Amino acid sequence: MFISEAFAQAAPAAASTESSLLSLLPLVLMFVVLYFIMIRPQMKRQKEHKAMIEALAKGDEVVLGGGILGRVSKLGDSIVHVEVAGNVELQVQRPSIVQVLPKGTFK
Repeated sequence: MFISEAFAQAAPAAASTESSLLSLLPLVLMFVVLYFIMIRPQMKRQKEHKAMIEALAKGDEVVLGGGILGRVSKLGDSIVHVEVAGNVELQVQRPSIVQVLPKGTFK
């Protein structure tokens, strides 16, 4: 009458393993690009910073995280005393030292 007869359709072909692997390829490529652009350089910077902190010596001229310049006067395991002016010393944690300057930069 008003409803037409429904004809059965053939079942779709089963998805092959090749097409499922191809669908994962963009995700894998994005991770590889992310690794080489972001993760690897960050790990390299962390290694360099750790080596710089461990190589600190008394008399080194340094820049602190806030941009303060000073000279290392005492070293501890986790605390460094930085002289920023005559008889003015700051106690800072080792990781807060951002850069070691060449000798003679800070007067």
